[in-house]
This record gives sequence, structure tokens and C-alpha cells, in this order.
Amino acid sequence: MTIMGFIVSLLASLVAILVYFSSSSISSERSRLIIRGITILIASIAGLVTVFRVLAIVPPGNVGVINFFGEVSDDVLDPGIHIVNPFAKVLNFSTRLKDVKENVDSTSQEGLSLNLDVGLQYKLDPKKAATVYKNIGTDETQLVISRFRSTIRAITAKYPATEIYSSKREEIAQKLDEQLTQQLPPLGFVVEETLLRNVKMPPELQAAIQNKLKAEQESQQMKFILEKERQESQRKRIEAQGIADSQKIISSGLSTQVLQLRAIEATQKLAQSQNSKIIIVGSGQGGMPILLQPDTSSVKR
Repeated sequence: MTIMGFIVSLLASLVAILVYFSSSSISSERSRLIIRGITILIASIAGLVTVFRVLAIVPPGNVGVINFFGEVSDDVLDPGIHIVNPFAKVLNFSTRLKDVKENVDSTSQEGLSLNLDVGLQYKLDPKKAATVYKNIGTDETQLVISRFRSTIRAITAKYPATEIYSSKREEIAQKLDEQLTQQLPPLGFVVEETLLRNVKMPPELQAAIQNKLKAEQESQQMKFILEKERQESQRKRIEAQGIADSQKIISSGLSTQVLQLRAIEATQKLAQSQNSKIIIVGSGQGGMPILLQPDTSSVKR
């Protein structure tokens, strides 16, 4: 409601009240009642208009900024009903989360053309609504988008196209978030999240990058296989060295006397066996016994 509307409604109320009291001089009862009824109706409507002009309603998810003849109050109005100066204007600013989706043409470090699908989620800082109104106005979208676009272009210009397409996407999104978090809050906005949704390139460049990534993956796989084979070869060498060392230790401890003692023990055990056998105790080299097992398959019982 304009200030002129408030003045008109106030004057209408005062005129209606004056007419009401001056109607007592009318001699006709019927005419007097009609005039009073009309004046009451006019005064009621004008009074309601005046009251609504004094009351300011700030809807949920908004804050109110008071503008009194060009002087903007630093105190903002929270959602709800407030009594304000009837000559002041209250402007509502949304504090809800806003999602900006942009398709940005950019370049890589090599100067290659890129097309990025990026997103920014931000909202107005309620405490700085008056500052935003003073410095920016009631529509901050173009300012935020221009900052958003220039920042993403500046960041991608520092990275090769291959990294933007593959390995550095998360890092780029993080740097974008960090820089916007530094730039937008002083203007009165809070950055919630920045998103790098998709990276588009010319088809031939995209195919070349994919082939390069595939070759790198195959190279990494081959390095893994070779490293595994090298470790297995090393394990076998260590195992063989251990066996050789063990045999060397055992061989160094086997003297002629030890071998003869083991032979005598074995002969004693064979002699105690119930199976038929012939034992010849030799006196040759080492004195090792010879065991002859007769063929008993042809013996009839």
C-alpha cells in the first residue's frame, strides 16, 4: 500500500466521523440513519486500511527491511506481525536456500574449450539483508551468477583438460567452494555448496582423453602384475636359500660315528620285526647293514 493510499484512508476516516456527528442536525430520522450508516461503513473501511498500513506482515522464510523516505534501518524484521511507521515501506527478502544451475563455457590450461555444468546453493544472510538492499537492491541473482561464472573460469584455466575431465574434478569443486565462500559472505550471502556436475568437451578430444586414461590404467595394471611376480620371485629365492642353509647345517653335523649309530639303531628295530628278512651286517665303507627281503609270495602255508 502506498503512502498516498494511507493518507487518503486516514482523511476518509476523519471526514466520515465528522459527517456522522454533524448528521444530528438533520430533521428527518430516516435520512439521518441512512447518512450515519454510510459514514460508519466508510469509517470502518478506511480505519481497517489505516490499521493494515501500520501493521507489517513478514511471511515465513523472509525478513523485512524498513525503508523510511530513503533511510534504510539496519534492524531487520523477523517473520511475523510487526507495528511499523505507517509512512515507512517494508520490503521482504527471502532467506530460503537458492539453487543456481549454470552452463559455463570455459578453457583449460592448454586453451582447449570446455563446457561445464555447475551449480551453486546459497542463501541470504538474514543479519545482512539491509546491507544487501543498500548495496545491491532487491535482486542479487545477476551479481551472484557473474561472480560464479568468473570464478569457475579462473579455476579451470589453471588445470589441464585431462585432469578437469577425470582426476581433479573434486579438487576443482572444492576450490570453487573455497573462493566463493570468501567472496560472497562480505556481500551478505552464505554459500552452502558448490557442484561440478558434468564436463563436456569436443567429441574427438573426449575420445583422445578416454583412450589415454585407458592406456594409463593398463600400464598401472601391468606394473601391479610385474611387482607381484617380482615379490613371488623374491619369496622363492628366500625359501631356496633357507632350504640350502638347512641342508648345509644338517650335513655339517653328520659324522661317520653318527651314521654308524643310526645304522645300528635301524638294524635293531628290523631284527625285532615279525616279518621274515635277512640282515647282512657289512664291514665295508661305513659299515652299513644290508637288508634282503625274501620273496614269500611263493611259500605255501
